[in-house]
Amino acid sequence: MRAEVVELVRYPIKGCAGESLPRSGAGPMGLDGDRLFMVVDATGKFITQRTHEQMAVIRPRLGETTLGLSAPGMPDAEFDIVLDGERVEVLLFTWTGKAVHQGAGPAEWFSQYMGEECRLVRITPGHERRSNGLTRGYAGFADAHALHVTSMSSLDNLNALILQSGGLDALPMNRFRPNIVLSGWPEPHTEDRVRRMTIGGIEAGWEKRAVRCVVPTVDQATGRRAGHEPTKTLARYRREPEGGVSFGTKFAVVTAGQVAVGDPADVIEWED
Repeated sequence: MRAEVVELVRYPIKGCAGESLPRSGAGPMGLDGDRLFMVVDATGKFITQRTHEQMAVIRPRLGETTLGLSAPGMPDAEFDIVLDGERVEVLLFTWTGKAVHQGAGPAEWFSQYMGEECRLVRITPGHERRSNGLTRGYAGFADAHALHVTSMSSLDNLNALILQSGGLDALPMNRFRPNIVLSGWPEPHTEDRVRRMTIGGIEAGWEKRAVRCVVPTVDQATGRRAGHEPTKTLARYRREPEGGVSFGTKFAVVTAGQVAVGDPADVIEWED
């Protein structure tokens, strides 16, 4: 059963807005440039929209050697990327490791916008963080896995249920911050049953369902919480045994390559 890539998105800075791409390379840690950077507080703990929803409207622009930043009420800025330099200890959930401090300029920009002391860090040249799903892979500063894959049929089904229960608006896919969006599967949540597939020139192995935090309740266009959806509706039919609700799936990159909007996604192994 074939699907097709309808959107590719990378998030250069964890928690900030994404960049839609027509095509991308994909390696062990996911799409090129995805979650290379992370904002941390004064203690080195990661910061995301879970606690700072205003990060949704920070727009990074990732260049070859520079990182641009823009956000409402802030001056546009561009900084040289520090590939290797001062190392700082960081905490991402239960993972601790070293990251490369990006210097005073980005730290001051983020501290001013966030209203507290912050630093911007980048993965180190030797960064190696293993994922923990069925197909063990690697991750940069993503929550735990290389690729987040969703499907349009899953979103269409969710939105139909939201509207049936009295909701006023359908939700856009960006509430879920996926890397790859697929279209063409008639059944919602077909991605749950995939165990291995090719997407364009890459091969991806299923890790686990994506258990959602509060971030899907943040309007990605305004950086503000926007009620209890989609969590309220997902709780009716997508509760996970270990707790929480799920939407979308996490995959490891088994074989690196290129992927583009319009590429086919072919399943080569299904759940037993």
